[in-house]
Amino acid sequence: MPVKYVETDAAIKASGLRMTVVSEVPSPWGEAAKGLLYFKGIDWLAVRLTTSDEAQTGWTGSQSAPVVMYNDEPPRHGWVDVLMLAEKLAPEPSVLPLATRDRALAIGLSHELMGQGGLADMRRLQMVHMGLTGQGGFVGPAADYLAAKYGYSEAEGEAASQRVTDLLLMFANQLRVQEEAGSDYYLGNAPSCIDFYSAAVMAMFKPLPEEVCAMRERTRLAFSSSDPSTDAALDPILLKHRDMMYARHMETPLSL
Repeated sequence: MPVKYVETDAAIKASGLRMTVVSEVPSPWGEAAKGLLYFKGIDWLAVRLTTSDEAQTGWTGSQSAPVVMYNDEPPRHGWVDVLMLAEKLAPEPSVLPLATRDRALAIGLSHELMGQGGLADMRRLQMVHMGLTGQGGFVGPAADYLAAKYGYSEAEGEAASQRVTDLLLMFANQLRVQEEAGSDYYLGNAPSCIDFYSAAVMAMFKPLPEEVCAMRERTRLAFSSSDPSTDAALDPILLKHRDMMYARHMETPLSL
C-alpha cells in the first residue's frame, strides 16, 4: 500500500482521508501516523507540506504537519485526534487496549512520546540547542527556523538533555519489564499506539539505514547527534523494539 502523493488542489477536491506530511525528513509525528494507517489498512492521500502554499494553509489551518483531513470534517492537528480518527475508521486491529486502566496507560505513555514536553518534542529541542551552540544537531537556517517556530530559549535548551535522558530510561524500563514477561510490546502481547510512536521517535536518535529511510546527509547527521548522557540512556532494547516494529508492522522503505 505505497504512499500516494498528490498536489494540494487535488487533495482539496478529493474525499476520504488526506494528510499533510513533512518532506525529506522522517518527522516522528508523521511517520507514526503513516505507520498506524498502514497497520490498519486505511487508504489515504499524502500532500507534502508547503508553507508558502496559501491554499494549503487555508485548507489545513496550519503550517506544520501532519494535519489530517477527513471528508468535510474539521482538520485534525494533534496526535491523539489522529489516533482516535484512525480507531474510528478501522476499529480492528485496534491499537488501544480494551481494559480501561491499560487504555489510560497507553494514552499517558503515548503523550510522553508525542505530546508537549514528550520525548519527540524534547529531542527536537535538544537538537536545536546543539545546533545553536555548535554541538551538532540542526545547523544553520534549520536551527534558526525551528528555534523561532517553537519558542526556543537557552535555558530550556540546556534542560532538554536531562528530560530526554529521563524519558529514555523510563521507556527502556517498561520494555525490560515486558521482555521479562515474554512480550515484545510496551503493553500486553500485541502492538498498541505506544509501539508505533516509540518506533518513530527512536529514529531521531539513531536513523534507520539508508536503504530503509533515504534522507539528506545533513539530516542524518543531525539525527545522529548525541551527548554522553543521551548515549548512556539509549538502551539497545529501544532500538531493538524499533527495528521489530518496522519489520513486523510498519511499511518499509519509508516514503519521504
